[in-house]
Amino acid sequence: MSRVLGALDRFTSECPNRIALDSVTASLTYKELSAAVTMLATELQQSGAHVLALAADNSPAWAVADLACIRAAIPLIPVPHFFSPAQIGHLLQQAGVDALITDRAESIAALLHGLSIDHQPAQQLSISLEIVFIKTPEIELPNACAKVTFTSGSTGEPKGVCLQQINMETVAASLANSTGAESDDRHLSLLPYATLLENIGGLYVPLLAGATIVVPGMAAVGMSGASGLDVERFVMALHTSKSTTCIMIPQMLHALVAALEQGLQRPASLRYIAVGGAPVSTHLLQRAEVLGLPVYEGYGLSEAASVVAVNSEGNCRPGSVGKPLPHIDLKFSEDGEILVHGALFSGYLGEAALTVDDYWPTGDIGYLDEDGFLFLSGRKKHIFITAFGRNVSPEWMERELSIEPAIAQCCVFGEARPFNVAVIVPRESVTGKMVQQAVDSANARLPDYATVSAWVNAYEPFSVGNGLWTGTGRPRRLNILDVYADKIDQHYKES
Repeated sequence: MSRVLGALDRFTSECPNRIALDSVTASLTYKELSAAVTMLATELQQSGAHVLALAADNSPAWAVADLACIRAAIPLIPVPHFFSPAQIGHLLQQAGVDALITDRAESIAALLHGLSIDHQPAQQLSISLEIVFIKTPEIELPNACAKVTFTSGSTGEPKGVCLQQINMETVAASLANSTGAESDDRHLSLLPYATLLENIGGLYVPLLAGATIVVPGMAAVGMSGASGLDVERFVMALHTSKSTTCIMIPQMLHALVAALEQGLQRPASLRYIAVGGAPVSTHLLQRAEVLGLPVYEGYGLSEAASVVAVNSEGNCRPGSVGKPLPHIDLKFSEDGEILVHGALFSGYLGEAALTVDDYWPTGDIGYLDEDGFLFLSGRKKHIFITAFGRNVSPEWMERELSIEPAIAQCCVFGEARPFNVAVIVPRESVTGKMVQQAVDSANARLPDYATVSAWVNAYEPFSVGNGLWTGTGRPRRLNILDVYADKIDQHYKES
């Protein structure tokens, strides 16, 4: 029995009129949510669909569709909102999707036509979504696969991470325990539900606690595309939702901190802001603490069903990503790579399955301190060795650069070189002198071997569209290097 569905049934019995899902236009009580899930699960079972994709904005209907697939035992493939048409086509074909649920049937039909994927006219479901049946090659998913979450992939080719429901719910239960989730919480969903972190931390965790989930949609919280953020709307959503918890990526925290430092009022109801998805600068965390923001950094990866470790109230060490969740077991390779065991994925689509005894190599370098807090040093494949033999993690330097108000995005290089060079995207109206001052400020917080000695002004912002940014807010290093290699080399020639 699913833990999430069990909690839904329990709270439907104990507090049927408590609001489970609250949006701008509608809300569902636990009783209404349960009924909607049961009705849609029956529809989906009767439809004959075997593998469903879900392409829609955050809404109560998205949550109903997710839960209905659990009840109907139909694998669900969330479609990331930042995927290109080609990546969506790859997702549909690789997972053997035969039906797609959406809130934008016309554009989906046009996309399918452009991809030459046979499809039928959309049919209305019992919720405010439509279903489109499509024809793709049949694919055998791993045993007990409930969800396939697609990563953006380091080369742009999405990889399907196959997850069992029991493992996702193990993570959700551990996370609820570690973060003190309670029925009085109002969780504001700021990230798309197609992002596994929000799906588990922002949907399953609150439902396990019998809490209320505020789900106004991406535009209402100021998000557009993969990285667009309307800061005023974002901060207003935190106020008007009266949210107690939320999940942010570092760029969102940076925007919130900057807005409050400039005079906007701090949201008073928040008790827990989880930050993850990319490394967070300790300086940014210190600025957040000064403002009274309850920020807790965490760490995870899709292959471990999202969260691996997290800080929490009364159990927090700034600079760390917290203590491993109760179900997690960690060990480290000789070079310091973090190896994870517990609630792991079943394997990648089209590749060999994992066994229950496997430890997964995360690709991250780190260590546990004497009190059991996990610290990250950088990505194994990104660490470079300078011409002076010093191992350097570019993420460390990039964290310090990115919290400078003048710098919007950056990527640092220095492999086998005598000094480090950054490619920098300045913020609007920022001059070269202001960027240099920002670089100097960041360098003052770094040791000499990790300072940035020169920088290149980027032609345009890094984005998913130009292939220089991932949907989770990380630079695509090899792609950036390809574009700016000549400009970077010029600095070394001049020196």
